[in-house]
Order: sequence, then C-alpha cells, then structure tokens
Amino acid sequence: MMKWLLPESVADALPDEAARLESLRRRLLDLYAGRGYELVQPPLIEYLESLLTGAGRDLDLRTFKLVDQGSGQTLGVRADMTAQVARIDAHLLNRPGVVRLCYCDSVLHAQPADMQASREPFQLGAELYGYADLAADLEIVRLAAASLQAAGAPAARIDLGHMGIFRTLMTLAGVSGEGEEHYFKLLQRKDVPGLESETVKWRPELRKAILALPRLYGDRSVLEAARQVLPQVPAIHKALDDLTALVSHAADLPLYLDLSDLRGYHYHSGIVFAAYCPGYTSAMALGGRYDGVGAAFGRSRPATGFSLDLRELCRLSNIKPVAEAIFAPALAVSAAKEEVEARAQAIRMLRDRGERVVDALPGESLAADASEIVYSGTPCDRQLVQIQGKWVVTAC
Repeated sequence: MMKWLLPESVADALPDEAARLESLRRRLLDLYAGRGYELVQPPLIEYLESLLTGAGRDLDLRTFKLVDQGSGQTLGVRADMTAQVARIDAHLLNRPGVVRLCYCDSVLHAQPADMQASREPFQLGAELYGYADLAADLEIVRLAAASLQAAGAPAARIDLGHMGIFRTLMTLAGVSGEGEEHYFKLLQRKDVPGLESETVKWRPELRKAILALPRLYGDRSVLEAARQVLPQVPAIHKALDDLTALVSHAADLPLYLDLSDLRGYHYHSGIVFAAYCPGYTSAMALGGRYDGVGAAFGRSRPATGFSLDLRELCRLSNIKPVAEAIFAPALAVSAAKEEVEARAQAIRMLRDRGERVVDALPGESLAADASEIVYSGTPCDRQLVQIQGKWVVTAC
C-alpha cells in the first residue's frame, strides 16, 4: 500500500476547501450564538452504551468500536453527536427550563451513508431542550432554513411529517417491537405493495389509513385529506393540528407535507422535517422532536433539533474563496533598523485592519527567477512597497 493513500470515502481538505469550510463554520456558529445557542464540544469517543442511547441498528452499524485498554470496556467513535449533546444537557448542565446548544465537529462512519458520501462528515447542529410546545419546533425549523440561507444555498423544499401519526396507527393495530420497525421501513420506502400484502388481516379502517400515508404528500391540502382518511382519535388530531399550525406560522418557508417521510424510528417522537437544496439529491438538513432521550442519562427532557453535514453544504455554498493577500517583499540584510521597524509597523497596521499579509522570507518572490524562491501560497493581488520613504500598498 502506498503511504499517501487514504481509506475509501475519506479525503483531505486542501487549502481552498478548508478555508471555505472554516468560513462557513464560523458564519453558522455566529448565527446560532446570536440566537442564544451555546457551543459544546463532546468527546470523539465514549463508552458504546452511552453513545448509542436511543439510536437504532443503522447507527450501531455505522459506529467504529474498540476496546478501552484501561477499563476493558467497549468504546465507540461517535457517528452522530445528538445523543452526546442530550447527555450534556441532561447530566452535566442539569439546568432547569429551556437550554439551547449547538455543536460542530467531525464524526466517523464505519460505512458511508451512500456511494457518494464521506465516512467523515463534519456534523453541525442545534438542539433546544426543555420546551414541549410547538413554538420550539417552529424555532428549529426556522433556524435550519436560516442556516441554509446564510450559506447561500436556500432550501427549495422542507418536507414535514409527524412520528405521532405512525406510532398511533401501530398502537391501534396492536403492532410493536420488530413488527413496528418493519412497517416503519416499508413506509420509508413508500412500498405500497408491501404494505398491502402485510396488512391483509388488519381492520379495514386501519388498513385504509396506513395505505393512505405514502400518498399523503404535497401542499397543506394534504392535512385536510389526512383528516378524512385517518382514524378520529385524539393523538392523530393533535399531530395534524400541530402540522397545520406550523405551516400557518411559517408561510414564508417552502413547507410541504409528506406523512410517510419518517426517520429516527428509535428516538423521534413528534414533528420531523427534511430540508432539500437545489443541486443536491438527498436531504441537506434533517431534524425533528425527540422527547425523552435524556431519560437514559437521568433526566427526561422535551427536545427538538436538527443537524447537517457541513462538508456537503460547503460544496453548494456560494461563499467565496479566502480573500487575496498582500505580499510584503523582504528587505535586504543591510537595511537600516529604522527601515525594518517601519516595514514591520506597516504590516501590523494592515493585519489589525483584517488584511492578510504575507511577510516574505529572504529570497522569496512573487515572480522568481532562477536565483530566487517562488511564493506559491495564497494568491496575492497587492504588494507592500516603499515609495519616497513611506510603505504603501499597490497592485501587483
């Protein structure tokens, strides 16, 4: 094996991409900070049991596992940070009332999500704890939309669903455990023939309801159609009322309904959403309500949030590459002390103003000849030159 090869689905970020990625990270974390979200940084590895709390088999399969040589216990390299942040809220912060947290760091997947996906996504997200009502869901959906807008890749569509509808139908049908997960996967795939064959023995009204879910997608008229075909029970009424209210309060967003667009079987409990951007076939941001996840860490809390892969968003973003720099040629070794100090002061003043200044090494030049060393770093469109005893910036 050549030493410079990387594992499959893992890649370096070269200067331009790394600079754009860091610029976008700062922009979005500043956006969240401006709305009261506090940054947390969970560890890269945890005991596996804690790391997979509330997660399903899919996350288990994506998690790298290793044995801690100190304790002998199994550790996991995080494949998702949501449970870690829930642990911080429930167990470490232990604050009363509403808590807003955000995070941004690498996660690692043992298997890529699809053939084009990286095994090292750069996960960014925001979570809101301690508020059970619809206003929290609305805040999170708006924050996800604002994130895409700030990145210059506004959402073309945000699909809304509700886990409460599916769970209520399963309860009414007497389905639980592995059977419930099986129906969940059929709905995710919109596998109507599969649902038809699997629900032959169901009560007619329940069979009609679950077969209708894959077809209940589109604009807000879907909600009225759902009221006509779904069972008239309080839990379903509440779910449809919440979706109706959310659509009404966020009429400026490109919201659509898809009552079979479900995810997070093992932890989502209410409204779920997926935001899509032009030029990207998968959902760019995923989120929803996941009440009760903190119970495993000693404190059950209402919770809602979202996350996205910053690497993928950066590819769609219109953020420009890093601004070009000013090149400051080195002085001759024989230069006077006063001249050296004046040049250094000019460089400091430019940097204090936010300019990028390359302080050249002796013999380093923008257009080197055979006796010089060419500068090949950040492109420079200006240079610092001495004119009539003063240091000024001119075009290259």
